[in-house]
Amino acid sequence: MVQDTLNLQKSDRLTTPLASIITIGDELLIGQTIDTNSAYIAQQLNTLGIWVRRRVAVGDNREDILAALREESLHSSILILTGGLGPTADDITKPLLCDYFGSRLIRDESVLTHIEHLFEKVYKRPGVLLERNRKQADVPDNCTVLHNPSGTAPGMLFIKEGVIYISLPGVPREMKDLMQTAVLPYLEKNTTRPYIFHKSILTCGIGESMLAELLSEFEQSLPNHISLAYLPNYGMVKLRLTAKSNSATHLKEELHQLAQQLCALTAEYLVTDQDISMEALIGQLLLKQNKTVATAESCTGGLIAHQLSTVAGASAYLKGSVVCYANDVKEKLLGVQPTTLLQKGAVSEETVIEMATGAVRVLQSHVAIAVSGIMGPGGGSPEKPVGTVYMAVSDGERTITQRLRLGFDRARNTHQTALFALNLLRKFLTAP
Repeated sequence: MVQDTLNLQKSDRLTTPLASIITIGDELLIGQTIDTNSAYIAQQLNTLGIWVRRRVAVGDNREDILAALREESLHSSILILTGGLGPTADDITKPLLCDYFGSRLIRDESVLTHIEHLFEKVYKRPGVLLERNRKQADVPDNCTVLHNPSGTAPGMLFIKEGVIYISLPGVPREMKDLMQTAVLPYLEKNTTRPYIFHKSILTCGIGESMLAELLSEFEQSLPNHISLAYLPNYGMVKLRLTAKSNSATHLKEELHQLAQQLCALTAEYLVTDQDISMEALIGQLLLKQNKTVATAESCTGGLIAHQLSTVAGASAYLKGSVVCYANDVKEKLLGVQPTTLLQKGAVSEETVIEMATGAVRVLQSHVAIAVSGIMGPGGGSPEKPVGTVYMAVSDGERTITQRLRLGFDRARNTHQTALFALNLLRKFLTAP
């Protein structure tokens, strides 16, 4: 009979629980698979007020995994492992956990029934169930089995010397299902946690170091239970205030007032006080104003339209895109005048204005973004060096433009251009 450890006696270690995440697999260390599990687990734990202290990746090596378990148990009261639970020979987590917790493998009939159901009714696999698949139902005899609704590898929960150990499959969909159906409800019931609240704002057009200088006095004045984090990414910096306390009384209101101060101090660069992406914000603005958008892209090759399309429901406001690298495409599809291209060049304010107004007309949108630039590494000139970009946003009547002088490699120049074009669109849509 599998031991039921769900009625854990709360200990002093769980008053303010810290967690470690251990991901297992050689594929993670060699970069063959990108570890998205750790980010998801950390986000979910944080919503409960459980602070992730460390994240560790180890290969499929028995001694390395055991060392990670021993080391992390010294620092954290909750250890969550992912990976190494599959049916192949290199999946070694379960035998290793038996050694660590002094147990032996037994076959859990409820897990076996679930596996048989999956293969027969869900996967509809022909033939007899392989023994390697049946072995997925083998679990240590001193764990609590966590039902995996979407896969064959069950989750497992152990308690040792006051530390909670939870082993989950590495398949992201299965891990997420187990987190939602078993892990988070268990931790919510069996741990005493502080209250943690976050408030984020998004800025654009100012670097991290300049922001830190601007906010130096504000940051120094923060109370001990509230911290400020800088999260930079491609020309934008997200600022996140985190409030942590054993009492929620007035905590949200205090955080709200500090966030308002932060917005006022960064007003010149403020994009939004919502914790959303630039493209999601633009989607909200377009829907609210009942407007549609199109793009005319030379140097970004459709990246702006792609970013807009990543938001669910974008079809309600994104009309389409003209990717016009060649000058004859600018002329024939968007109506850019040959004299403009001849006299001003493809990378010019005049050209992007005609591209934007042409896109409004051709794609029948309310507003359009147009960009043209020199991404590098070649193609520049003394008058227009690599990194020179012009962009315009127009509704056919009102037009705003911007020139950039970027100094990065081709990939970063392209991403920066797309970002600043979206920000120019935001400014157009929010202008009085």
